[in-house]
Amino acid sequence: MQLKKICTISLLLILTFHFVLMTGCHKSSLLTAPPDTSVTVKPDTPVTPVVVSAPFNTDTLIGDGVDLQPSYYNGGNVIFGYSLMQQYPNIKSVRIEIEPAVPISLAASWIKAAHDSGYRVIATYHKYTVLGTDDTTQLDSAALWWAANYNALTASGPVTVNLMNEWGSHSQTPATYATAYNQAIAIVRQVYKGPIILDCPGYGQETSVAADAVKGTGGVTLADTNVILSAHIYPNGYNQANNHTFQQSDLDSMASAGRACIVGEFGNYPSGSVDWMGMVGYAKTKHWAVLGWAWNGDGGTMNMVTPTWDSAPTASSFSPAAYFTVIYSLL
Repeated sequence: MQLKKICTISLLLILTFHFVLMTGCHKSSLLTAPPDTSVTVKPDTPVTPVVVSAPFNTDTLIGDGVDLQPSYYNGGNVIFGYSLMQQYPNIKSVRIEIEPAVPISLAASWIKAAHDSGYRVIATYHKYTVLGTDDTTQLDSAALWWAANYNALTASGPVTVNLMNEWGSHSQTPATYATAYNQAIAIVRQVYKGPIILDCPGYGQETSVAADAVKGTGGVTLADTNVILSAHIYPNGYNQANNHTFQQSDLDSMASAGRACIVGEFGNYPSGSVDWMGMVGYAKTKHWAVLGWAWNGDGGTMNMVTPTWDSAPTASSFSPAAYFTVIYSLL
């Protein structure tokens, strides 16, 4: 397995987890685990998935935007700074990472605030302790969480479902990836008919594996055609299936699946040799939405605004940080 970052987790007394840098994870968080109030009871009423005949331009139907990770700060009670965000018109959408332990009513309020501020919303099940796992029960748990909570989460407006953040390691094969997602998607389809975003395995870098799953190259076909494949682009990215540093040809591989595509995350850390800015620019030539990591909530250096939530989660106002221009210049 290609390690994206060597990570450490330190527990501070009962409630507070300090900076977490997980195996293969580019994102760091000051983690305070809220009580688990999620429901994972499978609903009974299925719905028919919408089938799209051709990929759509995600830059127009989703739009470039930024990632938000509010779950781990002040119990998720944070100020988003949308009045500042509204001054930057290239930001059209937000991708909100939702830890399953967060109360659903609180997560729903995040979605409402984004809609009220004029943004399209991608909502992502993000369980930080299992990023990069190959455990299919974790993916099924994400699907059951969506099936149980989708209606409550979207009471104030629609979301595009990102089924689970960074499920699957660099060791996934097209067949194992397709098999796992076929089962999980069938659960989500009980409540949601729209396009489902699937992160490529290997922390968003094994694009050819995801594409071959769609094509059925490994003997199992990812059956649902209304999916969006998502790559995550960082300087230390590596494509194990093709045995090379993450590069533009890997985006071509993802596009070869014939499905809509996005760059669900991009940022400038950890250090590495990937031409990450060039790859983001290349994705935009393909009319893909690109979303920068992160407006706020990284817990490390990749925050576009100041103060950060780990220092002032309920600040009355925010200002662009030095990192802001790094991301915004690519939107």
